[in-house]
Amino acid sequence: MRKKVFGVLQRIGRSFMLPIAVLPIAGMFLGIGSSLTNEATIASLGMESILGYGTILNQILTLLMAVGQTIFDNLPLIFAASVASGMAKKSKEVAVLSSIIAFFVMHSTIHSLLTFNGVINGNKVLVDAVDGTLINVYGQMSLQMGVFGGIIVGLGVSYLHNHFYQIQLPNFLSFFEGERFVPIISTIVYIFIGFLMFYIWPSIQSSIFKIGQLIASSGYGGTFVYGIVKRALVPFGLHHVFYTPFYQTAIGGSMEVNGVLVHGAQNIFFAQLADPNLKHFSVEATKYFSGEFMIMIFGLPGAALAMYQCAKDESKKVVRSLFLSAALTSILTGITEPIEFTFIFVAPMLFVVDVFLAGTAFVLAQALRVTIGFTFSFCFVCFTFSCGLIDFLVFGVLQGNSKTHWIFIVIFGLIYFFLYYFSFRFLIKKFDLKTPGREDDNKLTIFNKKKMDYSFDQSLIDPQVQMILKGLGGRHNFTDLDCCITRLRATLQEPELVSEASLKQAGAAAVLLQGNAIQIIFGPKASSLKTKIDDYLENVPEAYDEEKTIVYHTTDLEIGNIVDGEVLPIEDCSDDIFAHKLLGDGLMIRPLHGVVVSPCDGTISMLYPTKHAIGIELDNGMELLIHFGINTVKLNGQGFELLVKINQRVKKGDLLWNADLHYIKENAVDDCILMIVTKGQGSLEKIYGNKKSGETVLKIRE
Repeated sequence: MRKKVFGVLQRIGRSFMLPIAVLPIAGMFLGIGSSLTNEATIASLGMESILGYGTILNQILTLLMAVGQTIFDNLPLIFAASVASGMAKKSKEVAVLSSIIAFFVMHSTIHSLLTFNGVINGNKVLVDAVDGTLINVYGQMSLQMGVFGGIIVGLGVSYLHNHFYQIQLPNFLSFFEGERFVPIISTIVYIFIGFLMFYIWPSIQSSIFKIGQLIASSGYGGTFVYGIVKRALVPFGLHHVFYTPFYQTAIGGSMEVNGVLVHGAQNIFFAQLADPNLKHFSVEATKYFSGEFMIMIFGLPGAALAMYQCAKDESKKVVRSLFLSAALTSILTGITEPIEFTFIFVAPMLFVVDVFLAGTAFVLAQALRVTIGFTFSFCFVCFTFSCGLIDFLVFGVLQGNSKTHWIFIVIFGLIYFFLYYFSFRFLIKKFDLKTPGREDDNKLTIFNKKKMDYSFDQSLIDPQVQMILKGLGGRHNFTDLDCCITRLRATLQEPELVSEASLKQAGAAAVLLQGNAIQIIFGPKASSLKTKIDDYLENVPEAYDEEKTIVYHTTDLEIGNIVDGEVLPIEDCSDDIFAHKLLGDGLMIRPLHGVVVSPCDGTISMLYPTKHAIGIELDNGMELLIHFGINTVKLNGQGFELLVKINQRVKKGDLLWNADLHYIKENAVDDCILMIVTKGQGSLEKIYGNKKSGETVLKIRE
């Protein structure tokens, strides 16, 4: 039962993404338009001649502001259509049309009942009513149901649609069967829903107001709980379900702005944004999102830096781009999943820290009276729901510090950067947490590309798509493939066929499987991946789904340390010949003693008469030079006891020298030991730091 409920909630959360995808441009229009048409802002910028009243730019910005406001004013209908579309299994356009019809039918029914009961006459209210309980809905007075009204319509219509879109009727009614029946049944049902809402919604409305008042009156404790719950729901994809009522309904507060009672934290902010006389935005409204700026712009990038620095030296090059792109995504767009899903499941301890710090950030922002709002950030080719840098600039900096106290985000954001950085770094090192770059598995699965004649667009053959299909158990094992901003979602036929390893090799940050519902987190590229998958499934024959798995070891040869000591870059050598790699690339080692061992299996191919240098030929023909000290040739063998002979076979760890390190320090220019690849050099990965004999310090790749 729990898994079934989760699956339903997942689909509901997914359906919320459609209006969320519509609102970014509206938010930008409203934010920029209201800011740059404000007389005080224009005067402060000294741009009256460009942005002043009557100028072309002023008219354009006023138009944009009006367009943005219109979209926000019509969110209930937008949610009704989008939820119906998101929850419908097939023929989504029919569900959308039916939801619009049902929306008007429900409110028309309520309007009629208000008239019959003497509450209104036309659009004139005849009795005393609580402010905000009645509203004009497309020309007729009705109950103020806000986004909840749209969600009620969307969920109900999608249920009717999924049950009746294939209905068969008697022959004489056959014209009305199938999809045509959906708007008919929706009309009938929502007459009754309108009756029901007329009698029960006032009580619901009263309860919503009381919940909002409770949260508002709970002070910092309520804010802390809100911040924790919202962040904790991210792995389950249910945070959209949680925060939407706070943003769009009276649960998030109610406030009179310019003589109009506004409900919902986000709606309050944007109503105030459009008020040219506003002195300071509402703290009670913006407490539901201001604190996230510290986490998304500063905190989680600090976590990314910590995880990168904790990665194995040989893996840093690989994970560098991962963490850099994830950090930039969080900073610019506020999308945190690419960072969070690198540790949520592999190191839940870090997620606990993340959730706790997020809760404190919300409280701190409220205490500092930071009032930066947000809608959605514009990120070049995508719009993303966020508290990223763009929102920070538009709705914080641009509005002025006196209205938003944005400077505190920068000051305390830097503190959160270090809190995340040091706490993550400590825990990763302390408990050896397997964050990216610290895994033990370096296997890679690739696809075998067949040489065939294609009767379709060959560019549609995408190895990543093939890997995703494999991970989902094949193209016939899933239905209802959809996406939100950061993740693919689907319903599975046989969940046991899912391969999490394949999905992660396809680039997934995490996989969440609950019952027959699966979420695959890819970050902002999820939408484009869905398009690729759809195109592939529609055009590429199933035979091309086949793939061949091979094991590819990224490391061909591991070279061990030859002596206890500190491994350093060869560029640090005081001898220019070695530092400039004229003899080849390699490492410099600062030894703690004079007992030197072989770094690998091979044959002693060269011994200098002065005993200060040894050559080793590996079985694959590669050659290593081990050179003890700088200008030690002048010692004529003094201080060196060779323990091997020419052409002698040695194994990794066999003794090579027993040298008098004290004597060499006293009589040579430098006591450092150089290990250089002189023949057959491939790509080198060097591992620096304090290392014991035998520890891998060099990886040579073909």
